Amino acid sequence: METNSNLATLLTEARNPRSEHIDELPTLDMLRLINQEDAKVAAAVAAVLPQIATAVDAIANRFNEGGRLFYTGAGTSGRLGVLDASECPPTFSVPPALFHALIAGGDSALRRSSEQSEDSPEQGAADLAAADLRQQDALIGIAASGRTPYVLGALAHARKLGALTIALTCVPNSPIAAAAEISIAPLTGPEVLTGSTRMKAGTATKLVLNMISTGVMIKTGAVYGNLMVNMQPTNAKLVDRAQRIIMAAIGPEDPIDQSTAASLLQKSGSIKTAIVMQKLSLDRPTAEAKLATHKGNLSALLRNP
Repeated sequence: METNSNLATLLTEARNPRSEHIDELPTLDMLRLINQEDAKVAAAVAAVLPQIATAVDAIANRFNEGGRLFYTGAGTSGRLGVLDASECPPTFSVPPALFHALIAGGDSALRRSSEQSEDSPEQGAADLAAADLRQQDALIGIAASGRTPYVLGALAHARKLGALTIALTCVPNSPIAAAAEISIAPLTGPEVLTGSTRMKAGTATKLVLNMISTGVMIKTGAVYGNLMVNMQPTNAKLVDRAQRIIMAAIGPEDPIDQSTAASLLQKSGSIKTAIVMQKLSLDRPTAEAKLATHKGNLSALLRNP
């Protein structure tokens, strides 16, 4: 494990000169300062867009070959991985097993901190092995500091198997970057509260994970235009949204009203099938067969019916 002096040199552990007297500021000025620091995060993420794009394409290729996406991290980094993984199945109607997140200390660490759990590379590898990571899968190792032993152990295990490895950190030239094939490092700088990486580093991590999972789903056909056509209408709000998605996807060339969309949704059983039925004047079995031929990619089907 690194010494305290090593840790003190990390960008995420540096003291921010702009906030050295934040405890003396009036509330509004305090919040302005936090907001000004937060405004730097988007630029830090913009600087690493090429690396994010590389990761999206590589993960999408793995998905097309039957692979899955794993996340691993500790503390805030682990919680953000779990959050991203848990939001993908309901958003894109994909199997929960397609996105699998591990946090040091297990699920109990989502609510109660388990700092000591992050110091074991062996546990990181063991948890990933227990989750059945395979060669065709991809792993994102998340560590704001870039040196979390738990994450390093997981990355080492993944590389031995031949899985795709991606490091997401907020420091340059980190150990996890050296341990991964693809490194994504938005440099958000010293935190408003020294070392509190749930702030700018956490925000950057959330932005990058949003981009990766959304980008992969777009590339693999879960989205038509900017519409979530894989969404499952499982409550009243989502039924209404599904109907509006069908209306928008049909478009102004052959517009339908919401009652027609509701009828289509009921007959078809899914948003994608409803759109294909209406746009191509097909019955449900034929529409479903055509979608299956195109691996569920609605855009590809409508370009080449």
